[in-house]
Amino acid sequence: MKFLVLPHIRIQNANALSSPYTIGFPAITAWLGAVHALERNLGGKFPDLKFPSVGIVSHWTDLQTYRGPHDYIHSIIGTANPLDKNGERPSFVEEARIHLDVTLIVELDGIRRFSVQKRILSEVAKLIKGRMKIAGGDILPSSGEPVIEELEHPSELMHIAGPGYALLERRDLMRQAMAENADALDALINALALHHRCESSENKIRWESFRRYPGWIVPVAIGFMGISPLGKAVNARDPDVPHRFAESVITLGEFRMPHRVDRLEEMLWRYRYDAENSLYLCETKQ
Repeated sequence: MKFLVLPHIRIQNANALSSPYTIGFPAITAWLGAVHALERNLGGKFPDLKFPSVGIVSHWTDLQTYRGPHDYIHSIIGTANPLDKNGERPSFVEEARIHLDVTLIVELDGIRRFSVQKRILSEVAKLIKGRMKIAGGDILPSSGEPVIEELEHPSELMHIAGPGYALLERRDLMRQAMAENADALDALINALALHHRCESSENKIRWESFRRYPGWIVPVAIGFMGISPLGKAVNARDPDVPHRFAESVITLGEFRMPHRVDRLEEMLWRYRYDAENSLYLCETKQ
């Protein structure tokens, strides 16, 4: 398959609050939304161009939180920029921010000619470094230049972008726990919690700390579930699009180095709409 690779995009102050109760990495909807916006921006010049799926590889993150010497939890580091007209700090809504260095692997469809590919790369570079935001964050000029590559296996990304961690969907772990009669929230918390147990032998006590599943397991917000009927909303940005109330859908994900991923499809996220259950999801092929 042919991919548009956006290597080492350096983002400042991206939204780290991926759902009402998860923090640490932007939601999958933010990444697919940015690529969808890129596709729409290019659509006027390249009407056949489509971006069906996206892979996300994280190289470095810096979550803007602080934990003092005797604090039990971390606190969000807030900002209030710019200052108001009197030079005073304005009121603000507390929000979680993160600085990131990520590589996006965007599946390319609808373009065959080499000359067109060169024009696409030129337009993408202008948009990424000049006009677009990703997850609400600013893209720094030091970001890498886009390239188009034929990729057959995830390990080939090491030669293009260097070491990093691909974000995979681990819905299978949720299903496994719920098959054991755990509800969804218990299954999520049990997978993320750090468990402790002790063993005693010969008057010695040995403590062990562990998580239920091996690997770097994290919660990921993968979409929304509609909780009200579709209808019109007053003062909506687009009055022709029906609106509804929705809540976040959260499952488990895993950060894993690409050379340990068996197939490219495992790390490519794409949209799926389930009308019967009112689900708007981003998911990978299991």
